[in-house]
Amino acid sequence: MKSTIMVETSAHHLHVTAETFATLYGEGKTLTNKKDLSQPGQFACTEKVTVVGPRGEITMSILGPFRPEDQVEISMTETRKLGVTGVIRESGDLAGTPGCILRGPEGEVEIDHGVIVAQRHIHLTPETAVEYGVEDKQIVKVAVGDNGRKVIFDDVIVRVSPKYAPAVHLDTDEANAAGLMGTTDGEIIL
Repeated sequence: MKSTIMVETSAHHLHVTAETFATLYGEGKTLTNKKDLSQPGQFACTEKVTVVGPRGEITMSILGPFRPEDQVEISMTETRKLGVTGVIRESGDLAGTPGCILRGPEGEVEIDHGVIVAQRHIHLTPETAVEYGVEDKQIVKVAVGDNGRKVIFDDVIVRVSPKYAPAVHLDTDEANAAGLMGTTDGEIIL
């Protein structure tokens, strides 16, 4: 059974609807692919948005393609900077989460929910899930780091879809705790 897997740091970012993007950047504008990401079809955009909370603001990149709902993903440390409650959720599980203001060069949108601290997770295809001996929604541990900073993260949710590529996603707080620099290897612990 396989246990080694690529681990990436997922820095703060947001996903927007086509309608929100039109308000922020103007009618007729579209997302500009700056860099393809490890997940198939996902890309970092050149367009940035300022996320405004009650206490502060952070400028961050949009990830494409467009989504059916606006979603802002930040670290727990960044919840304090914005002044919002840190709610740990799986991507897409947005009910009952805090909102914020999204400000672009052409306008702004106030969202009443959608700000999350993404639950640490593993993306796997159905085939790679079999190789690792895990299934969708299973909770596992992942060991990462070296040079005296090894950390075993618990509560890592497995997400399985034919649209995914194998990777663990940690936020910047988690990556910093393990002293990670860039993409590295981790070990799934069942």
